[in-house]
Amino acid sequence: MINEIQTLTDKCTKVLALKEASLPDEYFYQSLPLCIVDAVFSIGVRYTSVQNIVSRFCEFTGQTKIRSCSLIPNINDQYSVEDFCMMQEQSNPNLMAESVYKNRHRTSPKNGVLKAQATYEFAKCLKKYGVNYFQDLHKVIDDVNFSNEIKKIKGQTSGVSLQYFWMLAGSESLIKPDRMIIRFISNSLSREIKIEEALSLLQKVSVKLQTEYPRITPRLLDYKIWEYQREINNA
Repeated sequence: MINEIQTLTDKCTKVLALKEASLPDEYFYQSLPLCIVDAVFSIGVRYTSVQNIVSRFCEFTGQTKIRSCSLIPNINDQYSVEDFCMMQEQSNPNLMAESVYKNRHRTSPKNGVLKAQATYEFAKCLKKYGVNYFQDLHKVIDDVNFSNEIKKIKGQTSGVSLQYFWMLAGSESLIKPDRMIIRFISNSLSREIKIEEALSLLQKVSVKLQTEYPRITPRLLDYKIWEYQREINNA
């Protein structure tokens, strides 16, 4: 394991632009519902399509997409999870998929539900645990029951969307172990990497990188790996 950490650290230092690394706009959403929409719709698709979906939602609701600074917005300036649930209850997932998101992708090819439905179920779970705003996240951040309920939503069993939700909501210590991240680590270590290994590996690599790049966190490292892997795929 120690040798693998060093190998992966060396690879990151060699190929990633870490010196001026920074996070893109989507890590600074104005409200939690935008984090939900992004986290659920982003699985298994090109991210540009997700950006379009979030923009359509903001245009439809008149919500601000990105906050003006890195600080969490005041509650009065956020769109609540409760209002998000209410809007979907008044519409229904099919109508949301057709008229708001304009996307009918499902959480999985077999027995999956509309991602529009999954966002609603995700939001309902947050609401159940009293989470409406960024300021409420402390209520569920370490709640195993909450995590298990989210993973019961069709297509959410792996927990990848949930980890990505935490990242979008502000957690610096997590990553989104999607196929881009897994591919990078697997190629770097010349072996197949399991999803559950990825977080531990990148957390340890982040600690080593911080000696030279103090601003690097698992969340920022995840983004730089994803950015690098996307460029390779598009080359």
